[in-house]
Amino acid sequence: MSESTAITHAVTLAELMIVAASEAWRDNGELLASGITTIPRLGASLAKLTHSPELLMTDSEAYLVSEPVPLGPRGDYQPKIEGYLPFERVFECVWGGRRHAMIGPTQIDRWGQSNLSVVGDYAKPKAAMLGVRGLPGNSLCHINSMFVPQHNTRVFVSGEVDMVSGVGYRRERFSEGMNTAFIDLRRIVTDLCVLDFEARADDGSPAMRVRSLHPGVSFDQVQAATGFPLQRAADLGETALPDAQQLALIARLDPHNLRAAQLKNNPPALRASTQVGA
Repeated sequence: MSESTAITHAVTLAELMIVAASEAWRDNGELLASGITTIPRLGASLAKLTHSPELLMTDSEAYLVSEPVPLGPRGDYQPKIEGYLPFERVFECVWGGRRHAMIGPTQIDRWGQSNLSVVGDYAKPKAAMLGVRGLPGNSLCHINSMFVPQHNTRVFVSGEVDMVSGVGYRRERFSEGMNTAFIDLRRIVTDLCVLDFEARADDGSPAMRVRSLHPGVSFDQVQAATGFPLQRAADLGETALPDAQQLALIARLDPHNLRAAQLKNNPPALRASTQVGA
């Protein structure tokens, strides 16, 4: 077995998703990159260390850093601080549109509306999560992407999400004259595929489409795990596997392998093919 073949077979699904997440920040320019939870954070960090060094990144506390801070206990590592970024200045980035966050909602609907507040009826929910937090304003003002560790119809719901925490492209949700020009949903990285909003619905609004399929996953499999019809990119391809450099950087950014705990059993990126209907 060649070295490249051995590396390919050793790649995990978490590592593939980190690389796929990093692509959401490609060509964003100089803005604040915020990856919420482990895999999105590693994706943003990988983006800064590879294709997008102009991204701004914090130490997850109050300082800008010139290189991403590794996850977990830091040992003798000292963050390379290059500026002060308290909450007040973060909000300046948010309201000015100079931020791209990747979040992990509980539900997503066909319009890209997201829910991280309650499941079920708001008055008597089946489950209560974080609340809307800052998502209504964030989703109106700056770029957002999403991360979904388990792609299924409980997440990608058939109707509207139980509570709209983050705005999407559903026109009926907006009063006449409301400014929706800054709503910008970029990518959704799941354990099956990468989606975007570069297709168009019948009313001309952005629609969700499958941009790439992870190795061994078919379009039919993704559609069956989604509660609404998906569009398919004309150049639909396979999600790229990490190369040796990217794997080395991921290991450096996550020395305690926290990424492995983010997906159930963290399977290999190369799964058995189910390409019927692909």
